[in-house]
Amino acid sequence: MNQYTFFGDHAALESLTQHGDRLVELSKHICWGPLVAVAEKIWRAGLDKKAPCGPKPWSADVMVRVMVLKRLYNLSDEQMEYQLRDRLSFLRFAGLGLGDAVPDSRTIWLYGDQLAKANGASELFEAFHQQLAERGLLVKEGVMVDATFVEVPRQRNSREDNAKIKQGETPEGWLKQPRKLAQKDMDARWTKKNSQSYYGYKDHVKVGAKTKFIHGFSVTPASTHDSQAMPGLIVDGDSAVHADSAYTGETIQTDLLAKGVHNYIHEKGTATTALTEEQQLANRRKSKTRARVEHPFAFMEKSLGRIYNRCIGRVRNEYQIGMMNLCYNLCRCVQLVTGRALCKV
Repeated sequence: MNQYTFFGDHAALESLTQHGDRLVELSKHICWGPLVAVAEKIWRAGLDKKAPCGPKPWSADVMVRVMVLKRLYNLSDEQMEYQLRDRLSFLRFAGLGLGDAVPDSRTIWLYGDQLAKANGASELFEAFHQQLAERGLLVKEGVMVDATFVEVPRQRNSREDNAKIKQGETPEGWLKQPRKLAQKDMDARWTKKNSQSYYGYKDHVKVGAKTKFIHGFSVTPASTHDSQAMPGLIVDGDSAVHADSAYTGETIQTDLLAKGVHNYIHEKGTATTALTEEQQLANRRKSKTRARVEHPFAFMEKSLGRIYNRCIGRVRNEYQIGMMNLCYNLCRCVQLVTGRALCKV
C-alpha cells in the first residue's frame, strides 16, 4: 500500500495548481486582512462571553476562508467539514495541513450564526467594496438594477396557517410545538412568475454597467415587487441606471430625477397602448447594456453552487445571500485582474 508523504502531497498540490485551482488565484489576488479584521471584531464580541475554560477560538483568518469556501461551493455545515478533511485544495486555501485539526460542523455553524446575527455579510461586503475602490477597480459608470429569486426549502402549511403568517402572526398550534416552530420560515413568501411558483426571497442587486461588480444589494421576501427595492439601491453618485420595464413608474422617475440620475429604464406598453416602433427600438438599444446584469446571476447559478439556500428565516438568508454576492465580487475581481474566468472546479 502506498503511504502519504510530504513530497507526494506537494506534488498533488502542484498538479491542482497547474490544472486551474481557482482557490489559488483567490488567495493570491485578494487582500484578506481587512475581511479578517471585520469578522474578528464580530467573533471576538461573541466569544468573549464564553467561559475561560474549553478550547481556544479558531483563528479568524482560517474561519473567514472557511465561510467563503462554504458559500463559494454552497455547502452545508456537515459537507463543509467533510470537504475540508477530504480536499487538499480546501485545506491549502484555509491555511491548514493534513495533520491539522479542522473546524467541525457545529463550529462552522456557530461562527456563521454569529456573523448572521451581527449583519456580518453586509460588513464583509462593504469592506471588500472599499478594497476595490482603493485598488482603482471601481470606475465611474452607470449601474444596472435587477433581482433574482433565492429559493429555500418549501413549507407545507395549511391555508389558515399561511393566512396568519401573512398577517405577521404565529399560528397558535405552533407555539405549543417549539421544535416544529424552529423549522418554520415565517419570513419567506410564495410568488408566481411566468406560471412558475417560487418560495423564498429576492436578491435585489445594483451592478456596475462596465465592471459588473455588485455595488449594493437588498433582500426581501419573494413576493416583493422588484421596483420597491430600487429607491434604496440608487444613490446620488450613480450617473445612470439601466433596468427592465418592471421598474417603470412615477415614483421611481421622481426619485431618479431628485438624485440626478439619468433614466435608461425600458419603456412599458399597456393593454390599451402598445409601444411605438421608436420606443421598441429604444428598448433594444438599452438592452445592449441592461442584459449584462444577468451575467452575475448566471455566474452564481453555474459557478457558485446554484442560487439556493438551505437555511430558515430572514436573518440567516440575508447572511447567505450577502455571502453569495461577496463571493461573486471576489471571483469577479480576480477575473478582471488576471483576465481569466474563475469557473467552478
